[in-house]
Order: sequence, then C-alpha cells, then structure tokens
Amino acid sequence: MATTQLRNFVNGEWRVSAAQEYLDVVNPATADVLARVPLSPAAEVDEAARLAAAAQQSWARVPAEDRIQYLFKLKVLLEDNLDELARTITMECGKTMDESRAEMRRAIENVEVACGIPTMMQGHILEDIASGIDEFMVRQPVGVTAIIAPFNFPGMIAFWFFPYAIACGNTCVIKPSERVPMTLAKVVALIEQTGLPKGVINLVNGAKETVDAILDHPAIRAISFVGSTAVARYIYSRGAANGKRVQAQGGAKNPIIVLPDADVEMSTKIAADSFFGCAGQRCLAGSVAVTVGSARDIFTEAIADAAATRVTGYGLDGGVQMGPVITPQSKSRIEGLIQKGIDEGASVLVDGRNPRITGYERGNFVRPTVLQNVAPTSEIARTEIFGPVLSLIHIDTIDEAIRFVNQNNYGNMACLFTSSGANARKFRNEAQAGNIGINIGVAAPMAFFPFSGWKDSFFGTLHAQSHHAVEFFTQTKIVIERWPQEWSRQF
Repeated sequence: MATTQLRNFVNGEWRVSAAQEYLDVVNPATADVLARVPLSPAAEVDEAARLAAAAQQSWARVPAEDRIQYLFKLKVLLEDNLDELARTITMECGKTMDESRAEMRRAIENVEVACGIPTMMQGHILEDIASGIDEFMVRQPVGVTAIIAPFNFPGMIAFWFFPYAIACGNTCVIKPSERVPMTLAKVVALIEQTGLPKGVINLVNGAKETVDAILDHPAIRAISFVGSTAVARYIYSRGAANGKRVQAQGGAKNPIIVLPDADVEMSTKIAADSFFGCAGQRCLAGSVAVTVGSARDIFTEAIADAAATRVTGYGLDGGVQMGPVITPQSKSRIEGLIQKGIDEGASVLVDGRNPRITGYERGNFVRPTVLQNVAPTSEIARTEIFGPVLSLIHIDTIDEAIRFVNQNNYGNMACLFTSSGANARKFRNEAQAGNIGINIGVAAPMAFFPFSGWKDSFFGTLHAQSHHAVEFFTQTKIVIERWPQEWSRQF
C-alpha cells in the first residue's frame, strides 16, 4: 500500500509540495510509517504569506460578529470528530487515548473563548479630553500571523493562537511539527468545511528551512512558537531582528514541593500524573519532587510504587496509562540523562530503561523512572529531560525549597502540596514561576487565562490564550478628534 504524502493548504486549496525531500511520519509505539511529510522550500512559504496578506485586506473588514461564526461551526465539527482527532494524536505522538481526548478538549476550549472577540477586542473612548475634543483607542489586526507548532501537543498548541488571530481579523500560516503533521492536516480539513474564506488559514509543512522563511518573510508580522528553550531563543531573536512580534514558549524544569502536612494519597496520585503523564513530554510536566522535612520517607515510597505500577504500552490499547516517547533519539537521550544522574551520585529507585513491551518491541518506550538522592546543584536537577524521569530531592524547610525553585533558570511552573494556607500563600507570592499550582500537579491555565511563563521558559511579553492573545494579535490605534461647532451644517 502506498504511503500517504501530506499536502500543504494554501489559499483554500490542497497543494502537492515541490519539496525535494520528504520525511517519514512514524508511529512511536509501533515504528510503522503513517505518512510522508514534505519539507517545503522557502518559495512555498512566500506564496502562502503573499496570498494570506491579500486575503487579510478583506477579512479585516468582515465584522467581528461574522468572523466568529466560522469558529462556532468549527467547534461543532471538532466535537463531532473528537475521537478521530484523538486517535490520530495517539498514533503519531504516542499518547493514550484519554490524554489525546483531553488535549482536544483544551483546543475546543480556546475556540469557545475566542468566540468572545466582539467583547474582548473592544477599545476605549473618553469624550472631551479638552473642550470639543474626543479621544479613543481601537484595536486593529496586525496582518499575517504564523504559528510554529511543537510535536508534544499535535492538536492543542495551534489553538492557543489561531482562533484568536483570525477572530481579530488576521490571517494565519501554520507550520506543524514535521514529526506529527497529520493532526493539524485533519484540523485544517475541518476548518475548510466551515466555509472560511480562502487564504485566512494556510498550512505549510516543513522543517528548519520553512521556519527560517517564516521568520524572514516581510509579510508575516507576528510569530507564535512553542518548543525547547534553545529554539525559542533562536525564534525570538531572529523574528525580533526582522521587526516581528514574537511569543516564544521555551522549555521547563518544573519542581513540585511536598510539605509534611500534604495529603500523601492525593498528592501522590496527582503528582504521578504530572511526572509521567504524556510520557513526561509536556512543558508543564513535573520533573523534580522536593520533599520537605518528614515528607521524605512516606512520599518517596508512595511515588516509587506509583511509578513501578504505571501501565506502559500503546495508547490505543485499553488500560494503558503511559505511551512511548516520540523518537528513538529521544529514548537514547533520556536514558543517557538517567545514566548522567547516576554518575553524579543519584541512585535508581525505579529503573525504566530498555523495557520490553510485548507486541511493541520496536517502540520508543521508557518506563517511569525515579532517581533518589539527587543533589540540588547537580546537572540532572537542572536539565530538562522531557521524558518520564523523576528526580527526588530532599530539603529541610519551605524557605530552602522556595530558594531552590527560584534558582531554576526556567520559570514555567512550580507546584506545592500542603494543607497549610499560610505556606500556600507564601509559596504563591514568592515562587518565581509563571504558572503556580497549589495541590495541583499540572498548573495548566484555562483558556480564559494567559499561559504564563517566566525566565528561560518564555521569550516575549504577551503570552498565549485569553486577553494576552487578543493584545498580541491586535495593534492599538489612537484617534484624537475635533469637530468645531461652526463646521456643522445648520438645518
């Protein structure tokens, strides 16, 4: 059977790329080739951007209330096709079906919030700033926007951006991750069914050449990115140097603090989902557990049991709680970092390296792994592993724990488990991270709040989602207006 070759979607048409090179899209659990994705050349980005710019001129004049009607239609189509989209995510990314469904629920949530653009996009007015002079501020679209999406959430991440972008009157060019391009291809096919005007949404597949063409194209005015910190810094630097607005979400090393008064059963269950959910491949995955005082022994035993008993396998199979990591290279890198931790003096409490998953021996599986006695200053305590590996660190006081959090170069998320309101308040006030969880393991903001990130976890000013997205995808215009009475006609 011939392998499907994915196409680009430009100006309302599905087009075969002129790319000289295609990559295999591989199921990380089975190693089966699912499709082939083109590495589109810069010329195809240029065409998509130019056509998007032409389409934006008329799209911006469509009333906001009319623009969001397409999003209402899209919400229905996403609901109707949720299981099919989730299945595609599981096949190309490796998540369990429950995780994939939850991802698409979050995507739909952003569509719902963006439907509020007629209110969210409103400006301000003040009459008589001086006698007979009024001043007002309006929001207008920035023009053509672009999204460079990551592999770890094939469906959801693009929805942090494009519903707001198009609802505000912009057009959009989306570049999916070349590792997981099938989900967004299906999403765009659903968008096509809404009747959205040509050129408003465009999809161009590719890798670095395609990304650089997006960053350099003069018609593209705003860039949204999620990925590693190294690439986020590159995206931000090159995009900003070209005069573009950029929001670039980077990596993370998210600590979870467990105090002695925490509910151990609840904390363990929630924290285990944070550490090992999505095989640890999410920017809000907990990766370091800091036990304070007497929490050490009881939490260590409980989390080790949770790791050892977590069912790992193919996400389409029933009862599976964790899938594979994305590529063989990721598996090798993660297992190398586990060994690095051992070399630095940590001991392996639960070892998930080189497992044998019956029926899926070619898959990229790493079982949940727990390292204990990790030194707070060690490299393993600072490095983003992006896999199902937990480092256990012990500290004596909450003040030391907060200092540990604040010494982190990253600032995406920090969580605290406690039954003390005073300690919770201290932590949320002093911890230097953009997303704070109290008795929450994954502090993922709802779509009506911005997705914050601090320090090396974010480059830019305005974050994804909610009113930050509206501000990012609009530019303000101030109008100062005088109409002298003597100029008025007398009737």
